[in-house]
Amino acid sequence: MALQQYQQNHIEAWQTSSLSQAAYCREHKLNSKTFGNWLRIYRTAQMDSQASVAMIPANIKPAISSTSALYLHGSGGHTLRRSGWANC
Repeated sequence: MALQQYQQNHIEAWQTSSLSQAAYCREHKLNSKTFGNWLRIYRTAQMDSQASVAMIPANIKPAISSTSALYLHGSGGHTLRRSGWANC
């Protein structure tokens, strides 16, 4: 169930304001429980969109050295090393 633009506009306006949910609802004459339901749906939709799987491009280069180890370099400087790769 998608939020109507009206509801999403209110949520985004509240997020950029310095008001509590209750104060924002009072100021805009909104039912605080209804606003809470809008916010729950909005946050669920945000989590669902972030949970989608993304493909990450990879460049595979032939090994230049004669070692029998495989290295996988990831983000943040992390490296995975597999020794004895040729024996597997």
